[in-house]
Amino acid sequence: MRAARLISMVLLLQSREAMTAAELARELEVSERTVYRDMEALSAAGVPVYAEQGRRGGYRLVGGYRTRLTGLTREEAEALFLSGLPGPAGDMGRGDAVAAAELKVLAALPASLRDAPARAGQRFHLDAPGWFGESGPPPLLRDLARAVWADETVELRYRRRDGEVARTAEPYGLVLKNGTWYLVARVGGADGGTHRTYRVDRVTGVLPSGERFDRDDGFDLAAHWRERADAFLRSMLREEITIRLSPAGMRLLRYAVEPYAAERAAADAGDPDADGWVVTTLPVLSAVVAASAMMRLGAEAEVLAPPELRTAMADRAARLAKLYAPS
Repeated sequence: MRAARLISMVLLLQSREAMTAAELARELEVSERTVYRDMEALSAAGVPVYAEQGRRGGYRLVGGYRTRLTGLTREEAEALFLSGLPGPAGDMGRGDAVAAAELKVLAALPASLRDAPARAGQRFHLDAPGWFGESGPPPLLRDLARAVWADETVELRYRRRDGEVARTAEPYGLVLKNGTWYLVARVGGADGGTHRTYRVDRVTGVLPSGERFDRDDGFDLAAHWRERADAFLRSMLREEITIRLSPAGMRLLRYAVEPYAAERAAADAGDPDADGWVVTTLPVLSAVVAASAMMRLGAEAEVLAPPELRTAMADRAARLAKLYAPS
């Protein structure tokens, strides 16, 4: 555990030039006292680390010092070659850069770990797009990716249901969700601007402005996406139905509805009856969508409310019974 932390400490100092004990403690989730002891251990082991006093002080490595990747375990080395996403990276025009980076990492690995990329490739493959998604990346994805990397403002043309609109946008990041690319961009400028989300396959024009924008360093793309995705689901699943689920129905529910809805249903479930059935509420998009979802669960689910949905389920069940009745 400590050895891994010492390696992380050296790599942090290599990448950030100088860090205070407090910064290192926060990054490594240890106390400052532990940082002081670890620095003494690094120095005793021959790592040229020193402390610099003053307002811009902190721990530093002697200029030019670099460590080879000899401290990696086999699991860590193999994980490195799983962390890159060659398909999405290629879609954004970074496939060559990923390949070059992998070659450099491979060259730095000790001989005993040189088979890491082959072992990882033989065992794992990421196929991100859905089964019925469009083949190939959206036409303007690479243009947007270049603007994201360069922090360059663009004139964006976007197709909506009510027609095409134009926006001056500051492209903050790209997100790949279930095979669909999304652009997160700030619209309206730094003063009073808001971050909006656009489907990349609906972008019809990208005109670089040649001007850089000042990125908000406090903006967290992953946190922003999670928040907006949760808010979107909550806004869509505005209706609720009451259902009874068998133990098998509770297990199968996550395959029939959105994960968020299944989690809500599990959290709201009451105590099981003598046969193990539970009553709960399920967030749904609409009664029609709910009926289709409940049909997937068959006899493992019973709709209790609203009455119109229960009647619709009875009608579907009657039609199925008639369809499969012996002739």
